[in-house]
Amino acid sequence: MWGIVRQRAVDGGFSASSLRRTRSALVSARSYAAGSKEMTVRDALNSAIDEEMSADPKVFVMGEEVGQYQGAYKITKGLLEKYGPERVYDTPITEAGFTGIGVGAAYAGLKPVVEFMTFNFSMQAIDHIINSAAKSNYMSAGQINVPIVFRGPNGAAAGVGAQHSQCYAAWYASVPGLKVLAPYSAEDARGLLKAAIRDPDPVVFLENELLYGESFPISEEALDSSFCLPIGKAKIEREGKDVTIITFSKMVGFALKAAEKLAEEGISAEVINLRSIRPLDRATINASVRKTSRLVTVEEGFPQHGVCAEICASVVEESFSYLDAPVERIAGADVPMPYAANLERLALPQVEDIVRAAKRACFRSK
Repeated sequence: MWGIVRQRAVDGGFSASSLRRTRSALVSARSYAAGSKEMTVRDALNSAIDEEMSADPKVFVMGEEVGQYQGAYKITKGLLEKYGPERVYDTPITEAGFTGIGVGAAYAGLKPVVEFMTFNFSMQAIDHIINSAAKSNYMSAGQINVPIVFRGPNGAAAGVGAQHSQCYAAWYASVPGLKVLAPYSAEDARGLLKAAIRDPDPVVFLENELLYGESFPISEEALDSSFCLPIGKAKIEREGKDVTIITFSKMVGFALKAAEKLAEEGISAEVINLRSIRPLDRATINASVRKTSRLVTVEEGFPQHGVCAEICASVVEESFSYLDAPVERIAGADVPMPYAANLERLALPQVEDIVRAAKRACFRSK
């Protein structure tokens, strides 16, 4: 059964100090390699692009304000000065135009990294992404590769309304020929973006604006220029035995906070960070559910035809006999995103929604 998330209006949200305390408590729970260094998601993305441009002269960046302004979110900071205007292209405000140019460049053997200021604007270019990029390898019987990355912030930010808040994970993940990645941590961002740039096929790279400034522990291995994460492989962020919580992008942090709260009540939650939406790591998903016998899925996107719906279908098809409770599906409300802050919070999954769903799955709800 699936639940459209809701939250009591009396809850005013988290204070800055409580967020910092929660963040500190969660660091030890993450399964990062040992290391004392930290890196923001913004710097992880910037360094990944920089290193791949340095290693391969075919890689170039294009998009609105990526050059002289150094990126709307400073992901491309310093790249124009280092590589020049021939490899860092400032484009007009015409997503259809520069995306088409990028796909054409990929046809010719170059490796464009196309930035959308928000994936909501990729709607202007969706014909090039799907009909020109995603389908060309199949339609050419494997003769044409399209090594292109479409990247930028995806999903809800804060107070930007319905036309700038949509999650496109399910949209693009439904398309054969595309690979769709959604990082959570700095290590995710760095390793997955490098993998995307090196991949011979088109990759949709869905970032989250609210994660750009977040710092995460990062290993020495991940700081090496050769570091790369495999596409199609999920990560178990926290091991558990009572219930599996599966999610991606910003919601991984929410799931980890929920797991902490559940642990206080004696419920051991396993948290899986999908990392890759297409291809989907069905093996890791089903192995975890077969261990815990319970499933909670979480996403910010709309409930109907969502990423979580696909995960639930996979578990029902492959691991139904292992389930001890109905699956719980948490998604954004089935409405365009409200502008008002209190309504926006009601429309998105919150930590307490995950806790309640996990307790229902464990038959611990009051």
